[in-house]
Amino acid sequence: MYEQYVTDVVHEPTQTEGEGFDLTVAEVYEVVDPGRVDFGGGELEPAGTAPHDSAKRDPDDDYEWWHLGEGQYLLEYNESLTGDAAVTVQPRTELLEWGVSHPTLRVDELPRVPLSVGGAGIKIKENARVSTIVDAEE
Repeated sequence: MYEQYVTDVVHEPTQTEGEGFDLTVAEVYEVVDPGRVDFGGGELEPAGTAPHDSAKRDPDDDYEWWHLGEGQYLLEYNESLTGDAAVTVQPRTELLEWGVSHPTLRVDELPRVPLSVGGAGIKIKENARVSTIVDAEE
């Protein structure tokens, strides 16, 4: 159902096996320099970001892992939206159960999403399903 709104899909059968459409992680960033917000918008300045280090568990692996300690990060998705609808994106249940979350968002394009990691942290594999589109409205 939601496939019509999503492009750059990694593996559609897996991403559509549950309710909704799962989004996958392409990159994890750290905020390294503060942004700036003002009342009128004339002094808005984006925060500086840098990719968080990732590594293969084994030299023969095809994909890398991010080892994220407790803190705040930004997720970038592999997928994009077609622009034909606004969708609601929420974190996958598995993330919530492991002390990791991001805000539920209603968007017509997929921005980088703030990711909050608690406790002992989490290990996320490249292309892992981290979020789900649960609603779309044209």
